[in-house]
Amino acid sequence: MAKDGKKSEWKESIWNPSTREFCGRTASSWGLILLFYLAFYIFLAGLFSLTMYVMLQTLDDHKPTYQDRLTTPGMMIRPRGEQLEISYTVEYTETWERYVQALNNFLSPYNDSVQVQKNYDCKPDQYFIQEDSGSLRNFPKRSCQFKRSILDECSGNTDRYYGYNMGQPCIIIKLNRVIGLLPSQDRQAPFITCGAKADDTDKLGQLEYFPPNGTFNLMYYPFYGKKAQVNYSQPLVAIKFLNITKNEDVNVECKISANNIPGGTERDKFAGRVSFKLRINSRD
Repeated sequence: MAKDGKKSEWKESIWNPSTREFCGRTASSWGLILLFYLAFYIFLAGLFSLTMYVMLQTLDDHKPTYQDRLTTPGMMIRPRGEQLEISYTVEYTETWERYVQALNNFLSPYNDSVQVQKNYDCKPDQYFIQEDSGSLRNFPKRSCQFKRSILDECSGNTDRYYGYNMGQPCIIIKLNRVIGLLPSQDRQAPFITCGAKADDTDKLGQLEYFPPNGTFNLMYYPFYGKKAQVNYSQPLVAIKFLNITKNEDVNVECKISANNIPGGTERDKFAGRVSFKLRINSRD
């Protein structure tokens, strides 16, 4: 009898037929609770939507509202290799043909015919400023031509192997794009310098830069963003290693030099520079 009484009490705690209560509440009580939570969550959703709407009104599709993290742009090389290590054997084509293919793919948008078709022949040695006219947006903005032929011996036009078959490889350096960056003052173009790290100074040999002196011409700046400059071709600098020591690791560091770009800090020692390792093996 006691067991039947407990079972009956348990059933009535779920559904009480005499008071018509479910889990201790009547239908009207449950209805009021559900109505309260429905109104509460609709209010939260509306508040969230209003907040997002107000925030989105402060954003520009073409330019970031706040841009204070980047004072010095980063740099990267092509081909990158694995972990920025480029190693191959001159006599074995299969060890370096992937680097040649990577450079071909990277430089294909820089073909002279493509640049002439898409981009503008700018006046060199000065910034290409394209201001908006009041509320009238100047979009899309024009972009300056950077023809791969500018890279001369490292363009792949005169030497389709970029020197890799001769043990004189070309490495291409690009400066990361930063919206609104004016990299130099007094019309002095920024330039790239490369050198050996640590104890590898005697192994590096002679370097040749393309364009001459490894400069980034000012006409490619400022960059207005991918949406504003859909055809923008960032400038490149190529370095050709003429007589690097064979069969040894050579650690190389390249950095940007400009009078309007600060150097790396303790917080970011690799800003404005890139380090990589070269090893060119030869059976000779």
